[in-house]
Amino acid sequence: MSSASPGKAANGRFQVVCPILRESMVKKICILPGDGIGPEITAQAVRVLEALGLGLEMETALLGGAAVDATGDPYPEATRQLASQADAVLLGAVGGPKWDTLPREQRPERGLLGIRKHLNLFANLRPAVLYPELANASTLKPEIVSGLDILIVRELTGDIYFGQPRGIENRNGERFGFNTMHYTESEIRRIGRVAFEAARRRNRKVCSVDKMNVLETTQLWRDVMNELAPEYPDVTLSHMLVDNAAMQLVRAPRQFDVMVTGNMFGDILSDEASMLTGSIGMLPSASLDENGKGLYEPSHGSAPDIAGQDVANPLATILSAAMMLRYTFGMEDAACRVENAVKKVLAKGLRTGDIFEPGMTRVGTEQMGDAVLAVLG
Repeated sequence: MSSASPGKAANGRFQVVCPILRESMVKKICILPGDGIGPEITAQAVRVLEALGLGLEMETALLGGAAVDATGDPYPEATRQLASQADAVLLGAVGGPKWDTLPREQRPERGLLGIRKHLNLFANLRPAVLYPELANASTLKPEIVSGLDILIVRELTGDIYFGQPRGIENRNGERFGFNTMHYTESEIRRIGRVAFEAARRRNRKVCSVDKMNVLETTQLWRDVMNELAPEYPDVTLSHMLVDNAAMQLVRAPRQFDVMVTGNMFGDILSDEASMLTGSIGMLPSASLDENGKGLYEPSHGSAPDIAGQDVANPLATILSAAMMLRYTFGMEDAACRVENAVKKVLAKGLRTGDIFEPGMTRVGTEQMGDAVLAVLG
């Protein structure tokens, strides 16, 4: 699979490029360990980045529940400043039941939404790739998922997650909850261009997912995608309603190449697609702005039930670091070194608990990090 981050072409249209920073520039990374298993898995990714000897400058800050505990704010000002100054952000995970009873504005997830909005990270790229060694770990039959390679492009800063008005009120003697779904034409166009450009570097197929038979917002989504399609005559555009797309992902997932959809649908479909690969612990993600700056994080959550036990799988975070090297820094060789190291470790039969199967060797979080470092070319 090959895709890259969105940038602006000379004609003002979005294209997928790998922005390469000048060699003389210090490459700054903001590390946000977060909550739960976040600090453990992020530590292993940092070790890998340090071992590459690229002269990367890394500084750590707080986000999510850890930030709430320390400052009362899930996205404190010090973190905002560091994230703004950095070229890229590497995040572990946020959240946990410890903070579920806090006012909504203080919950860890508000920190994640806040940094996405603050940095204008509008394009979320989630690859779902099945490593051959993990074919038996998938809940689907190997013949269904073998060779799976999907890229889900999710719009990240709009939709019902950010729409106003929203809230819970008392109306007519009972509680009334409401949220607002909306998209502008320009928001749809820019994420659509990311999907089309990514498809040009893959198998030249884009499936746009909506619910146009019920929601006017997604009727506009489909209309705009159809208007974009003639600009990409080498890419085939298809459409699918979100309920059917969810079903097709488990029925015949290899029919998809690039899927593009809105924030809420993308949140659900990308998690579904990730499990086709055997474990959500294997899948990285990138959230990008218009210039290639990105926030990189594993697709899984904070897993507080196993935090501190040295059993979490760090490979998705390590692969997220590889995505960062490729998409923000344009370091293709370094990204391939990291990805190849992960493949070698899997080929050796090393497995954390989430991907373990009989005949393999079970290892912990730090041991997996050690193994990747040992084979890093």
